[in-house]
Amino acid sequence: MAAPPTGDWPSISSSFRRGANFAVGGATALERAFFVDKGFEAVCPFNVSLSVQLGWFDALKPSLCSSPRACKEYLAEALFVVGELGWNDYAVMLLAGKSVDEAGSHVPEIVGSICAATEKLIKEGGKTVVVSGIPPLGCAPANLEVMANQTGGEYDPGTGCLRGLNQLSKDHNAQLRGALARLGGALARLGGRSPAGVRVVYADLYSPIIDFAAAPGRYGFEGTLRACCSGGGGGRYNVDHAALCGMPGRA
Repeated sequence: MAAPPTGDWPSISSSFRRGANFAVGGATALERAFFVDKGFEAVCPFNVSLSVQLGWFDALKPSLCSSPRACKEYLAEALFVVGELGWNDYAVMLLAGKSVDEAGSHVPEIVGSICAATEKLIKEGGKTVVVSGIPPLGCAPANLEVMANQTGGEYDPGTGCLRGLNQLSKDHNAQLRGALARLGGALARLGGRSPAGVRVVYADLYSPIIDFAAAPGRYGFEGTLRACCSGGGGGRYNVDHAALCGMPGRA
């Protein structure tokens, strides 16, 4: 898109000309209280959920516009991106020792949270919202390392990725697409018509990444399953769980 990077909240410039980025590494779609209630607080230590990020967005609005009507007009020109939320929710559950099936039982709640956030942005005046699905969980080096004791049949011979985790990604994405379609239908029934010009666009992150995992040589790579971000741990997947993306020498 040749667009400059957005400013990170709360350090964005007052002009807002490059937009704002509320994303935080490790953020979840579900509230932290959900994970605390399940006893997962050790692997979900920070309160940076989607609802917290929406709160930051609300805190920014008074610096952009002076009234609800003015905000709707202003935000109608914006592009909203609701990133690949859900990934960290499932990762927290898996790190806490839950099975893939147990993690998958929470897909409806996670998808519901994402759609609720999307609907809020539209009600605030957003006309164009891009909502991302999640990449293949079974191809992530960190997940492969955590679940390295799986039997051979659990691995896809074409990619080396874990079948069960990739199926979880597929289930999440299918439910998300269906929920977004229903949201679009609900918007169309709102007052007998759809809010003028509203577009909700689903971004498929799964397909290009699974294609890359299946044929890395096509893109100039020798392999795809050794960690770069959070790398340096050696072993089959080169994962160091204590190394965060952005740490010097670890990405």
